[in-house]
Amino acid sequence: MQPEPTLTGVAALDRSALIFAALGDETRLRLVVILCAGEPQSITQLTLGTAITRQAVTKHLQVLAQAGLVRDAKLGRERLWALELTQLAAARHSLELISRQWDSALGNLASFTER
Repeated sequence: MQPEPTLTGVAALDRSALIFAALGDETRLRLVVILCAGEPQSITQLTLGTAITRQAVTKHLQVLAQAGLVRDAKLGRERLWALELTQLAAARHSLELISRQWDSALGNLASFTER
């Protein structure tokens, strides 16, 4: 019998659901990859060389911000967007919890089939 996740683990999974939903979109995932690579960037910088409109990028960034993955700061007339690493760490923790649970379940299955 597999132990129930701790309350802390359940809360982490709940928080991570928003993150995983936000990262499930290809455009948002690309924005996260771009922001992982360096300094905070403006929407103009994030749309350079793409066919995506600034309005579309703004909407995607708002979804990422609601999930806590990015934050913005006003600099003059521009808003600069940066990655929020603590939320990515929380999602990673959730994936590690799920991985441990799968490992345990597979170990239990292997033991059962060997008997």
